[in-house]
Amino acid sequence: MQDTAHINTNGKHTHTYDAIVIGSGISGGWAAKELCQHGLKTLVLERGRDVKHIIDYPTYNTPPWELPYRGHIAREQRKKNPLISKAAGYAADTAHFFIEDADHPYVQEKPFDWIRGYQVGGKSLTWGRACQRWSDFEFSAPQRYGYAVDWPIRYDDVAPWYGHVERFIGVCGIKEGIESMPDGEFLPGYELNCVEQHIKDVLWKKFKRHYVSGRWAHITQPQEIHTQQGRGQCQNRNLCMRGCPYGGYFSSVTSTLPWAQKTGNLTVAPHSVVHSIMYDEEKGRATGVRVINAQTNEATEYFARIIFVNASALNTNLILLNSTSDRFPNGLGNDNGLLGKYICFHNYRGNMGGDFEGFKDKYYRVTRPVECIIANYRNLHRQETDFIGGYTIFSGAYREKLSDKGIEPMLGAAFKEAISEPGTWGAYMYMQGETIPKASNHVRLSPDQRDQWGIPLLVTSVGYDDNDEKMVQDFLEQGRAMLEAAGAVNIRTNDTKQPPGLDIHEMGGARMGHDPATSLLNKWNQLHHCQNVFVTDGACMTSTGNQSPSILYMALTARAANYAVERLKKAEM
Repeated sequence: MQDTAHINTNGKHTHTYDAIVIGSGISGGWAAKELCQHGLKTLVLERGRDVKHIIDYPTYNTPPWELPYRGHIAREQRKKNPLISKAAGYAADTAHFFIEDADHPYVQEKPFDWIRGYQVGGKSLTWGRACQRWSDFEFSAPQRYGYAVDWPIRYDDVAPWYGHVERFIGVCGIKEGIESMPDGEFLPGYELNCVEQHIKDVLWKKFKRHYVSGRWAHITQPQEIHTQQGRGQCQNRNLCMRGCPYGGYFSSVTSTLPWAQKTGNLTVAPHSVVHSIMYDEEKGRATGVRVINAQTNEATEYFARIIFVNASALNTNLILLNSTSDRFPNGLGNDNGLLGKYICFHNYRGNMGGDFEGFKDKYYRVTRPVECIIANYRNLHRQETDFIGGYTIFSGAYREKLSDKGIEPMLGAAFKEAISEPGTWGAYMYMQGETIPKASNHVRLSPDQRDQWGIPLLVTSVGYDDNDEKMVQDFLEQGRAMLEAAGAVNIRTNDTKQPPGLDIHEMGGARMGHDPATSLLNKWNQLHHCQNVFVTDGACMTSTGNQSPSILYMALTARAANYAVERLKKAEM
C-alpha cells in the first residue's frame, strides 16, 4: 500500500456510511439498489472511471464506415493487447468498455485469460445477457454426485428473488415448462425463425430435447417499472455492447444505480481502487475499506456497518486475501485456508456449424440480440455419462449474405445486385459446460510483484481436467448428431482448446456452504467469521452449474441485502 502516514480520512464522520459496496457491476448495482431503497446511506466504490447513461456511449450510433478500419481492431492495438483483444465483443466500437492489458497486470501460473471492464457499470455494459434460472438439479448436484460441498440453499430459497430481479430488469422468454431450466417472470419472447423452428421440432421428436427461444435481459414490451427507470423497448439493433441509448438491455448504469440514486442515499466514488477491508478485533467485525485514488494515489479510509464485496470474482478474492490482520493473517475470514481455492469457470471450448438446404423462400424479420437455447439434458436425475455435470447449448440459424461467399467483382452494379440476395441457411451451436471445483484450481497473492498502487498481483493457477475433456467430446458428438438429424450438411466441429477465462464466468474462491470448516460463506452470503461482510458476486459460487450465472448473482445479492437490512433493524449486526 501507499505510505499509510499520508492516509486522508478527512474526518471519520464524513467518511462513514451505513453500507459500502465494492464494485458497481451486475451484483454491486443490485446491492446498491436494495440497500438504498431500504434507507441505508450507501457508498459504491468503483476502481474505474465514471460512466453516465448515453453521455458516455461514444459509439452508440456511429455507422461502421465512420469507425477506423470499419470497426476492426488495428494490428498495433492487437499487438499491444493480445489478451483483451481475444474477448467476445471486443472491437473498435466497444473498446472503451474494456481495460487494456497493461492497466492491471496479473501472473499466469497457468494460461488464464482474465477479461475485465473497469468503469461504473463494470461488465454489465458488455455482458452476454443470458438469464436462465438455475434448477434444483444444479443446487443439489454437488451433494448427489459427491463433488465440491453441498450448497446451503436450494431453488425454492432463490426462486422469489429470481422473480424480483426479472420483473425489474426485464427478461424476455417463453414459458416452456422445462424441468432443468425453470420458467421465470418473462416479457414476450422472440419467435424462432423457420430453420430454428425446424431444429426445435426435430430435436423434440428424435431426442426429447428442448430447443427454445432464449431468456435474455432485453425489454421486448416495456412495463411501468421499466418506464419509471427511463428505459425503452429493445430496438433489435444488436449493438448492445456499445452501450444502449434506449436502455433496452439491462445494465447497472441504466437501471439499478439510477434507481438507487433517486433515493438520495447513494454516493458513487469512481477511480477508487480497493486495497483491503479493515477488521476490528475487539468489535469482532469489519469496520471499513481502505481505498487508493487511481488518479492521485491518495489513500483514504471509509467506514460502514456492513460491507458488500462485489468486485467480480477474482478481484473479490484478491481484496479478501489482501485484507490481513492479527486475527486473519491469511485473509479476511480465511480460518480454513480455503480462500482463493476452488476457482472454476464455464467450458466454452466446443462449437460447430452446418448448412441447410431449402428454406430459400424464407427470411427473418429482425436481427435479434438473443440466441436459442438447448436446455441441459446430461446427468439430471442420475449420472448417465463418464463425466460429471452438464452443459447448456446456445444456438441460432441465419441466412448468409452472398457477399460472405467471396463474390467477384467486389464493386459495381453486379456486386450491388448480388449482395441484395440472401444465400443459404446456416446454423451454429456452442457449449457452456459445467466445470468441477478443485482445490488445485486457485488464485493467490504474489509474494514479490505489486501493481502501480502497491497491491500484490494476483496469481492465477486454473486449468482443465479429464472431466472437461470428456464433456467437450460429448458435446461435439451429440451436437453433430442433432444437426445431422435436422438435415444439416457440411457440418464443421471445433475444439478451440482456448485457456480458461474467455468465458468471463469465473467463479468461486469464497464459496458458500453449511460448515465453516469447508466454506467461507453461509447461506446468506455472509463470511462465517466476519458476519457484517457479504460476498454476492461470482466468488460466492459453490459450483458452476451449466446455466449462465449473472442473474443468480443478482438474485443472491437482493436476497442477502434484504437479510442484512433486517438484521441491522434488529440491531443483530
